[in-house]
Amino acid sequence: MEQKIQQSIDPVTASVIQGALQNIAIEMGYKLMRMSYSSIIRESEDFGTALTDAKGNQLAESVQSTPLQSGPIPGYVKNVIEVFERRGTAFKHGDVIMHNDPYGGASHGPDIALIVPVFYGDILIGFSGTTAHHLDVGALSPGSCGIVDAIDVYAEGLQFKAIKVYDGGERNEAVWQILKDNVRAPGMVVGDMEAQVAACQIGAERFIDLVDRFGLQAVDDASEALMDYSERLMRNAIRDVPDGVYSAKTFIDGFLEDPDRRDLPLVVTITISGDEMEVDLEGTAPQVPDRPINMPLIGTVDISIWLTVRSVLLDSDIFGYIPQNSGLTRPITLKVPRGCLANPIFPAPVIARFTPGNQLADTVMKALAGAVPEQVSAGIGNLKVIAFSGLKEETHWVHMEIFEGSYGGRYNRNGMDAVDTLYANTRNNPIEDIESHLPMRVTRYELREDTSGAGRTRGGLGACRAFQFLEPGGFSVEGEGHKFAPWGFKGGNDGKTAELHLIHANGKSESLTSKVPYHTTETGDTFLAIGPSAGGYGEAFERSPEDVYEDVLDELISEETAERDYGVIISHGKLDLEATAKRRHA
Repeated sequence: MEQKIQQSIDPVTASVIQGALQNIAIEMGYKLMRMSYSSIIRESEDFGTALTDAKGNQLAESVQSTPLQSGPIPGYVKNVIEVFERRGTAFKHGDVIMHNDPYGGASHGPDIALIVPVFYGDILIGFSGTTAHHLDVGALSPGSCGIVDAIDVYAEGLQFKAIKVYDGGERNEAVWQILKDNVRAPGMVVGDMEAQVAACQIGAERFIDLVDRFGLQAVDDASEALMDYSERLMRNAIRDVPDGVYSAKTFIDGFLEDPDRRDLPLVVTITISGDEMEVDLEGTAPQVPDRPINMPLIGTVDISIWLTVRSVLLDSDIFGYIPQNSGLTRPITLKVPRGCLANPIFPAPVIARFTPGNQLADTVMKALAGAVPEQVSAGIGNLKVIAFSGLKEETHWVHMEIFEGSYGGRYNRNGMDAVDTLYANTRNNPIEDIESHLPMRVTRYELREDTSGAGRTRGGLGACRAFQFLEPGGFSVEGEGHKFAPWGFKGGNDGKTAELHLIHANGKSESLTSKVPYHTTETGDTFLAIGPSAGGYGEAFERSPEDVYEDVLDELISEETAERDYGVIISHGKLDLEATAKRRHA
């Protein structure tokens, strides 16, 4: 399908306007980071900012935020528009709308959007939006992750469905008071939300300034031209993929202690026809009606698929800057059976959708590996999200830790060690920040040596991180990857599964599954997270002996692993090329 070429604005002006829109979104992101109270936004950057047109089509997003926050913003906005139309509610100057409906565009309840309609005179020209993960939303246990025993969305916390927290510039104090009275860390939560409001208002002001400079028609024409341009880039990339059907299947742990809720398949079938792609999830496990590992179709599943396709087919290292807007998704059709894990039916719970969604992204990449093997990585080591909390003098403290995974080996480079993967590119929390604000001590933080999937390029190493409680508290966890190892590719070895342990102050240790509902701790208890190591790419015996030797010198692998997995002989600390050649050809 060929697209019309926009002729009403010259490409130079369109490019200048695109740069301005992008910089507005970036400025919004930095303002939000610097004004936020919680480390999950300030340090981990678990937030998103974006501008949309009046229909909710994305025009630009912040580059320093996570795709799972910025990517869903158009879905939030479109659902708010639908809700307002259904209610007969009008957008007004000075409105600020709060929205976190996971069946209305939100990725899950804790990712709350604040949205400002942007008016030029009396004309609604777009929306300035932010999303951010909040530390507590009044769910059944402290924190906003690891609520793995929620039986429906009502157990997952407060729901705000297109609620005006500012109405025509007037602050709706009743809504803010309800919020303060129903979350465990109101100072941080409300402070972060007010930072979101300020960032949205800055974005709206800058958007109006841009229209003042170039004129409304020019900005509209540039926006359409840029979405058409991004669409053409994606169509050209799809056209370069051989026509055909490419399938993959992976599994998530689910709830390993429950035979009816474990070993759940994710199935992806990608059909390429010319410049169009269909992604079909037929065969994916049915929804789990009373546990929150279901994934919202709009806000999680769509972003998981779009982000992976864009990253694989339009790698920025190769193609350079790609305007990130709604044009990129036009050539991609999603086909997701209603009632499966990836398209649940209300009110099925969804708050722990993060790691299943990332595994879905990994499955999409595995399917694409059959079509473009040199553009993918081997299987990723998935992440975990951990909520630490405690109560001191009737006041809760809450901390959220996004515990990193690892990337699989690629065609021409090793997998990255101890990083967030695929649709989650948040950062770790610095030890100094944790220890200066919380009654916790980080007693161990290191790479998980000698565990990466062997290959011509090795998989990335996971991390080990230990948190000691300095006073009584508790934790909850949502994660995957304790049973199913990251997949190796093209003869590469599989990676290593993850582990969790609770080491009590008396020295006794207990192993934990990948999902842990709220669990109390005592002073001196230590929570140990051991991250998964990713899969290798290509035959391990094809890896350069010198590269293997460097890994041994860097203590990433042992001499025994070098010989067993790579056929590389190291004698008395020196690389023995002659013995290596004999070993590899034995």
